[in-house]
Amino acid sequence: MPAPAIHVQRVSLRYDSDQQALNEVDLTIPQGALFGILGPNGSGKTSLFRVLATLVTPTQGDAEVFGASTRDAAAAVRQRLGAVFQSPALDDTLTVRENLAFQGALYGLHGASLRDRISTVLGYVDLHDRADNAVDTLSGGLARRADLARGLLHRPDLLLLDEPTAGLDPMARRSFWETIAALQQSEGTTMVVATHLMDEAERCDAVAILAQGELVVEGKPALLRAALGDEMLWLATDEPYELARDLTAQFGCEAHPFEQGIQLLHDNAAQLVAPIYEAFGDRIQSATVRPPTLEDVFMAHAGAQLDASVNTLSPMYSA
Repeated sequence: MPAPAIHVQRVSLRYDSDQQALNEVDLTIPQGALFGILGPNGSGKTSLFRVLATLVTPTQGDAEVFGASTRDAAAAVRQRLGAVFQSPALDDTLTVRENLAFQGALYGLHGASLRDRISTVLGYVDLHDRADNAVDTLSGGLARRADLARGLLHRPDLLLLDEPTAGLDPMARRSFWETIAALQQSEGTTMVVATHLMDEAERCDAVAILAQGELVVEGKPALLRAALGDEMLWLATDEPYELARDLTAQFGCEAHPFEQGIQLLHDNAAQLVAPIYEAFGDRIQSATVRPPTLEDVFMAHAGAQLDASVNTLSPMYSA
């Protein structure tokens, strides 16, 4: 049986005495997957990527990429790794083709094989017609695609994408993700995407949710949603913590309070609306019953401990 693309065992990372970036994270990602790491800013996504990319050594635990230790076999890991960062890692004054040629030289590619590979990756990202334009003349979306070509040039077995669509408009984001999906099929590359955007996480085969450096839940998006039931109830209120306590006491339901309201989990959420309004109508601004979303999954598993930072997550309907 082949080694997983990523195998992380009880990895912790502390930058200093006051900052615990990762706390005993366990994670296994199979080869060929499109995997999402979901969490708000400061949840540990980039720190996990830094460990996998051999940029930092974990304080505790072990991380392996295709069976090679990031601690003891860093050079072997880097040969099989590509990365697309939050900002394009391109020289703005060079053309797209020149950037790719420079990247190829770093990995020992040259001559006809390098020219052929540049042509191939330019085709993947649909940039043949802009290959001889300077990067600083490209739109944000085109620069992202050029950076994706850079990350793929040396045929990495694993590609890390850290908030790859940050700053892009909705059309550019959609185009970028269509390219990612096509590349997963054509190249067979394992792709791991760190994101705080719910719709991007929904595109992944499976996701792991990080909160304050801890992995709180992982699985296929559809299964994670289904685990919350067929429907759920959101209540808007000015006193979420007090009302959640009273709801639990009176109805025996699972109520999660947040600054913006209450998430209520119950097998018959819709049937609770009338009795809840009868008992606490003067304390409720609105009630919404709907099928669970991936954002609801996050809130159910990690929202309470991240109440102060939950607004850094972008819901599925955000641009």
